[in-house]
Amino acid sequence: MNLGTGLTFEGRLWESGFYLVAGVDEAGRGALAGPLIAAAAILPKGCELAGLDDSKLLTPASRERLYGEITATAVAWSVVGVEHEEIDRHGLQRANLVALERSIEDLSVEPDFVLSDAFPLRNLEKPRLAVIKGDQLSLTVAAASIIAKVTRDRIMVDYHQLYPVYRFDEHKGYSTPLHKSLIREHGPCPIHRRSFAPVSEACQLEMGY
Repeated sequence: MNLGTGLTFEGRLWESGFYLVAGVDEAGRGALAGPLIAAAAILPKGCELAGLDDSKLLTPASRERLYGEITATAVAWSVVGVEHEEIDRHGLQRANLVALERSIEDLSVEPDFVLSDAFPLRNLEKPRLAVIKGDQLSLTVAAASIIAKVTRDRIMVDYHQLYPVYRFDEHKGYSTPLHKSLIREHGPCPIHRRSFAPVSEACQLEMGY
C-alpha cells in the first residue's frame, strides 16, 4: 500500500475504507527513572487540530492545550504504564512493545488499522504499519505521542514531591547531566531503573565496588 509522505497517512487510509485508524506511541523509553508510558488514539475522520505535531517539537504549554483537545475530540484513547521494575525485569525493548500493544488493546473502540512509530507490532492481529518518524508524519501517532508525553510529565512532577532532591520536575527522569550528577551525589531512589548504566554504576559505588 503506497500511503505517500507528509501528514497523509490517515487521509489515504480513510479513503481506503479504514475509518478507525489508531496511532500509538510512547514516552520515557530512554529515561533513567519512572515509568514508560504508551498511548493510543483514534481521531474522527477528517479531524484537524491546529498545531498538532510530534510532542518533542512542542512547548509544554502547547502539549497541555493539545492534550485537552485530543482527549475531548478522539473517538477513543488510552494510556498504559509500565513501571521501572518491569523494565528492569524484562528489558526495555520487551517492555516497550508490551506497552504499545496494551494501549491498543485498551481502546474502547477496536481500530480498523494501527499506525505505530517505528516499532512493528507483530502480535496485533489487525492491519498495521510501522512508520519511521511516525510522530511527525501521522496525525494519530502525533496525538498519541502528546497524550503519552503529558501523562508521563505529570507523573514525574508528582514524583518530585516524593523525591525533591532529584528534581524530577525539571528533567522528568531523563539522562541529563543534572540528573546523572544528582544520582551520583544521592544514589538511586526507589523509582530509578537499576538496569540502566548510570543507575547501576551509582549502585556499585554505594556498595563500594
